[in-house]
Amino acid sequence: QVQLVESGGGLVQPGGSLRLSCAASGRTFSSLIMGWFRQAPGAERESVGCISWSGGNTYYPDSVKGRFTISRDNAKNTVYLQMSSLKPEDTAVYYCAARRGTWYSTTCSVRYEYWGQGTQVTVSS
Repeated sequence: QVQLVESGGGLVQPGGSLRLSCAASGRTFSSLIMGWFRQAPGAERESVGCISWSGGNTYYPDSVKGRFTISRDNAKNTVYLQMSSLKPEDTAVYYCAARRGTWYSTTCSVRYEYWGQGTQVTVSS
């Protein structure tokens, strides 16, 4: 069993930056592919990126490419989502998720086994 706890959400002005963290329990973190997702009110949940076991591979959808960066520290069992040039449309609850299995280089939208509780990000002036 893996437990995920996100932190770092809050209110930020348009154009600003924010870094989210996701701490994982357990001793298997380095064997997990980690993903970040978001869900805005009335919208479907969408992927904002994922990172492979060692951090050597990442994937981002076009909606956030060049603005969001995912990294991980396996020694700390933590994955990060650095967000910059934030826009009001980035407002959502952000979730981290974990899964085992195959790394896909062209999508993060596969089934994840474990989910965090989410953290709210609001981009507004």
